[in-house]
Amino acid sequence: MAIGCDLPKIQRAVRQILEALGEDPDRNGLLETPRRVAKMYAEMTSGLHLDPGRHLEVVFPENYDEIVLVRDIPFTSLCEHHLLPFTGKAHVAYLPNGKVTGLSKLARVVEEIARRPQVQERMTLTIADLMEERLGSTGVAVVIEAEHSCMAIRGVKKPGTMTVTSALRGSFKSNPSTRAEVLSLITSR
Repeated sequence: MAIGCDLPKIQRAVRQILEALGEDPDRNGLLETPRRVAKMYAEMTSGLHLDPGRHLEVVFPENYDEIVLVRDIPFTSLCEHHLLPFTGKAHVAYLPNGKVTGLSKLARVVEEIARRPQVQERMTLTIADLMEERLGSTGVAVVIEAEHSCMAIRGVKKPGTMTVTSALRGSFKSNPSTRAEVLSLITSR
């Protein structure tokens, strides 16, 4: 069970939702639904009580001061407004300042931060702030592209619509040529 997650309470709530919809939670196809939904929410919110910054504690001294970019990191997060998923790709870059971290650590940070109810804008800022704080780099860039189920399957019903958010720190924010370089690397295919 995820830390801080009360599976029986979620199961009871899902059962109540089914009843409120006029469904019979005891019918064959729905018998296991409350348990499945509880497990799904536990998994999708597993980052709530974790410190993703711990992944950035392992660094290596390196005399490298050019852009390090990990692009197209897939993720699924949970919109806090509708409790529906949004899915996309994160692109994270930094300018090392005498030390580098493992590339997989950046993907782990994205994954753990994605595993909580939130808005995409906050997710973008959280990743950028954490990288800036823990890596001490001279620049950080985070760009997230995602499709939101709350826009695709309900309300306006516009599947395929992508939302793009960015957070730039240090040289990526203050230096126009460095900013252009990192954004070009993120968008080049």
